[in-house]
Amino acid sequence: MSSVHDWEAPNPVKTNRSGLIGKAVDRYEGPLKVTGTAPYAYEVEPPSPAAYGVLVTSTVARGRIVAADTAAAEAAPGVLLVWTPFTVPAQAERPAVTDFWSASADPALEDDRVRYFGQAVGLVVADTLENATAAAKLVAFSYEQEPAQLVFDQHLGEARDPPGESDVRVGDFEAAFAAAPVTLEGTWKTPLQNHCQMEPCATTAWWEGDKLTVHTSVQMVRRTQQGLALTLQIPKENVRLLTRYIGGGFGGKGSSYEDLTLAALAARALDRPVKIALTRQQMMTVTIHRPATVMDVKLGATPDGRLTAMSLITTTHCNRRGTFTEHASNFARSLYAAPNRLTGHRLVKLDLPHAGAMRAPGEASGMLSLEVAMDELAEKLGMDPIQLRILNEPEVDPETGKPFSIRQLVRCMKEGAQLFGWDRRLPTPGQVRDGRWLVGFGMAAAIRGNFLLPARCSFFVDAEGVITVRQGMTDIGTGTYTVLAQIAAETLGVPLGAVRVEIGDSELPPAPGSGGQFGAATAGSAALDAGMNLRKAIAELAVADAGSPLFGGRPDQVTFQDGVVAIENRSERLGDLIRRAAPDGLTAQGEIRPAADARNWSQHTYGAHFCEVGVDPVTGETRMRRMLGVFAAGRILNWKTARSQLTGGMIWGVASALTEGNAIDPRYGSLINQDLASYLVPVQADIGELDAIMLDEVDDKANPMGIKGVGELGISGAGAAVANAIYNACGVRVRDYPITPDKLLAGLMAKGM
Repeated sequence: MSSVHDWEAPNPVKTNRSGLIGKAVDRYEGPLKVTGTAPYAYEVEPPSPAAYGVLVTSTVARGRIVAADTAAAEAAPGVLLVWTPFTVPAQAERPAVTDFWSASADPALEDDRVRYFGQAVGLVVADTLENATAAAKLVAFSYEQEPAQLVFDQHLGEARDPPGESDVRVGDFEAAFAAAPVTLEGTWKTPLQNHCQMEPCATTAWWEGDKLTVHTSVQMVRRTQQGLALTLQIPKENVRLLTRYIGGGFGGKGSSYEDLTLAALAARALDRPVKIALTRQQMMTVTIHRPATVMDVKLGATPDGRLTAMSLITTTHCNRRGTFTEHASNFARSLYAAPNRLTGHRLVKLDLPHAGAMRAPGEASGMLSLEVAMDELAEKLGMDPIQLRILNEPEVDPETGKPFSIRQLVRCMKEGAQLFGWDRRLPTPGQVRDGRWLVGFGMAAAIRGNFLLPARCSFFVDAEGVITVRQGMTDIGTGTYTVLAQIAAETLGVPLGAVRVEIGDSELPPAPGSGGQFGAATAGSAALDAGMNLRKAIAELAVADAGSPLFGGRPDQVTFQDGVVAIENRSERLGDLIRRAAPDGLTAQGEIRPAADARNWSQHTYGAHFCEVGVDPVTGETRMRRMLGVFAAGRILNWKTARSQLTGGMIWGVASALTEGNAIDPRYGSLINQDLASYLVPVQADIGELDAIMLDEVDDKANPMGIKGVGELGISGAGAAVANAIYNACGVRVRDYPITPDKLLAGLMAKGM
C-alpha cells in the first residue's frame, strides 16, 4: 500500500473541474448579515447580563492630568465603576519600541500624560448604556497644558528620516535631472483621512474563573490575543479572542484600542460581562488615521519621452511617540524605467492621534502625485499619456534588477483604452461640452505589491461527508468565508452546501489576518494545502477499506466530484466511506510559508483606471460620469467578491480626489470633521457608470494557487485618473487634494473662465 506521502495528486484547483474557483458565488455569510442574525462584537450575547462602558476622552492636545473629579459620576444612577489613570488596575508597561507584526503590551489609561486631543483618559461603566453615557459627561479633569505642534505644514522644516530608513538611490539623479532636455517638477498634497468603518470598534468581554473570553472587532486574531495577554499579565492560553464578523476594517482595525483592554479589565473587576463600543466621534481620534503627505516629484526625460531621471520624496507625519510612515514613495521604485532615481521619506512628529495603515497605505496617497505628474509630462512632450507610460515600461524591476513574476500593466492599459473609448479623447483641454458641463477623459496606472505570509489551516470531514474549514483568519467584508468555502469544495469535490467555515477564533490554526492585500492568498494557500492533505488521506482510506468499491486501487487514481469518490467506474459517496471506515471523521492540517525563492522575483498586482468627468465652470462642481478599471491580480477566486473589492476601492479613489479629508483645528488639536455628516464620502448619486474587469492571470511565482490580492489595488491610482480627467475637461490642475469646488473655481477664474 502506498503511503500518503509517496504520491502527489493532481491539483484540483488548477484544473478547476467543478468550476468553483473564480465563479461569482454569493457570500457564504450573506443570509446571516442581511437578516441581522450575524452577531458583531457588540451584539454577542454574553452568559449573563452585561454592564456597559463609555470612554472619556481628553479635551486638550498635550499636557498632564493634574486632577480627576469622579465624585459626581460615581454618584450617578446605575454607575458601577469609574476609572482614570490614577485608579485603573495595574497593567504591563508599554515597551519603548514596538513592532506592528509582534505582539506587545498596550496598557490603557497608562499614565497622566495627554498626547493628543481625544485620547482616552477615563472609563465609566454602568448598568445601561444610557446611564454610562450620562455619567461619563460628569467626570471632570484638570489639565496642565503644554504647547502642542498640530499643523503639519508649519513643521515641515522639522522633518527627519524615519527610524532605520534612508533614501534609495540608483545612478546620479541630480546630474541626470539637471541635464534632462525636458523636466517637470511639482509638489502634491494629500490630507489626513479617517477610516470611517460602518461598525465602530467594540468589545464584549467576560471571565470564567481565570479564563477570559473577548469578542472584539479586529483584523488580526492571534497578535491581538497575545497582546491582550501581555497587557493583562496572564498566560495567552487564558485568553480566547473571537472576531467572527467585522463591519469593515481598511487597516483601522489592524490595531486594537482601549475598548478591548478596558472591557477585559472591567469585566474582571465587576465579575460580570462588559460591553464597550467607541462612538462615531471617538472613532475619529481614538483609532488611527491615514496621515497627510507632501510629495515632491521631479521627472527628467528626452524629447521622445524616455525618462532619464525620476524622484519622489514624501514627507508625512505621525504621533510624537509613533514611528508609522506613509510609504508613499515605495511604489515608484517598481513602476517605470529610469536609469537615475531617488526615492525616500521624511517624518514629522506632531501632537496628533496615531497615524497608521489605511487601505493601500503608500500607493493610495503616492499615486495621486506621480500618476498626475506623468500626465503633465505627457502634455509637455506632446504625447498621449498611455504612450508615455508604455514607452517607459521596464523589462525588469528598475531598482532591484529582479525579473517580474508576471506583469500585465501594458495589457491593462491597452485593453482598458479600447473598452473605454480612449481614442475619442481630445488632448487639448476644454474642448468638449455637454450642456453646461465641460467633459474630460483621464487615466492612470495602478500598482500594488503582492505579499504572502505564514499561515495554517485544518480541514475535517465528518460521517455525513461535510467538510469543515477551521482557520484563525478574519473576514472584514472582503469575502474570506466565501473563498475558503470555494477552495474546500473544489479541492474535495463536494457541493458548496457541504462546506462549513469557522474563522475568527484564536483557538483555531493561526493565520495573519486581513490586511495588506495578503489575506486571500495567504489564507487560501494554507487552505489548499490542508485540502490536499485531506484528499490524500481520504484516497488512502478508500483503497485500504475492504468494504469500499475502490479497495485495492491506487490512491493517485481516486477522483473527487459531486460528493463522490471514484476510480474509473467504481465509486461511492464520500459520506458513506467516512461513516463506515472513519466514523469519527478525518482531520488534516495544512500550512503555507513564502517560498525560498520568493525574494528572487518582483511581485505586484497591476491595473489601469479610465475616468470621464464633467466640470461645471460656474460652480466648480465635478461629477464622475464614467469609470473603468482593468486589473491583473493573479487567479481570481470569486468574480463577485473580487469585483466588489475593486469597485469599492475605485469609489474610494474618487473620494480621495474629490471630497475626502480631515483638518485639525489649530486652537485645540481636534479634528474639524468628527462624524459622517461632515466627513464627506461619495454617496450613490456621486458615482456614475462604474465597472471593473479582471484579466486572466495565474502567477505561479506567488503561491501554489497563483492568486494575489485585490482589496487595495482598486484605490491605487484611481484618484489620479479623476484628477487627470478634470484637467482634460477644464485645463485646471489642482495639486492639493481633495479637488473641491473652491480650489477648482480659483483655477478657473485665474484662467479667465
